[in-house]
Amino acid sequence: MVDVAIVTDSTVCLPPELVQKYAIEIVPMEFIHEGKVYRDGVDMSPSDFYKLLAKSGKLPTTSAPSPGTYFETLKKVARRAKTILIIAPSAKFSHAFDSARTAAEMGKEKLQTMVEVLDSGTAAGAQGFIVLAAARAASLGENLAHVLEAARRLMPLVHVVAFIDTLRFLAKCGRVPYVAAWASHLLKIKPVFELLPMSGGATPLNKVRTRARAIKRLTEILRERTDRKPMHAIVLHSNAMEEAEHLKEYIAARFNCIEIYVRDFTPVMGVHTGPGLLGVAFYFDDSATDLARDAD
Repeated sequence: MVDVAIVTDSTVCLPPELVQKYAIEIVPMEFIHEGKVYRDGVDMSPSDFYKLLAKSGKLPTTSAPSPGTYFETLKKVARRAKTILIIAPSAKFSHAFDSARTAAEMGKEKLQTMVEVLDSGTAAGAQGFIVLAAARAASLGENLAHVLEAARRLMPLVHVVAFIDTLRFLAKCGRVPYVAAWASHLLKIKPVFELLPMSGGATPLNKVRTRARAIKRLTEILRERTDRKPMHAIVLHSNAMEEAEHLKEYIAARFNCIEIYVRDFTPVMGVHTGPGLLGVAFYFDDSATDLARDAD
């Protein structure tokens, strides 16, 4: 039995081999299309999802895991762990944190297992790196306090910079006014934004006219931030694998990468962004790299 097990949700954009290596338990988000419920990352591949999205007149709706779904996961994990840490996306983005917290209270009463819930303050690949830091600490036999410390130490450091191809899907979701989406489409604008650590929101950075310029702006931002420090990165994309692989190769050749991966933006997030998103989750931190090297 391990001291600490890590539970998170399907939006973390971590490579399956790392999820398996560190025994990270993934609770799937859900999306609902024409009355049918799909488990994010389980019931439909990202490529099939974007085909469905292109043909659908009405966007799917999304849902965080219910407290019951989290509790069923806790019951399974409690068989192999003394304590459990659930790391959730920012409560400003999703109800997953509230569901997890309710399930944790149920777990303490019914399973006699210590369950801690951490709001990561972020989402997607940035949350993935926080989960990975916790899982690596747990794999070294650290107790819950030290595993939490490893996660919290990374929380102020992780960023996501990305651009979306169109505002149309955000408008359909009610996240931006339709007039803004119409203007964006008319002018072929690609909004570049940043998900700041522990901010609970996206910050606009630039508006560019072409995908090539947007990709160039992403690499410029990385260069401005790096200060020659070692970098951990996840290249994120929604149905843009070829560009994502090229961006990964570019970054790997020009930056001091400790680790770099390419991952799909899962369907639950892709509902809001639509196809064509490209971005990078990353952090620079000398002290945190030691843990990554030790664990791997």
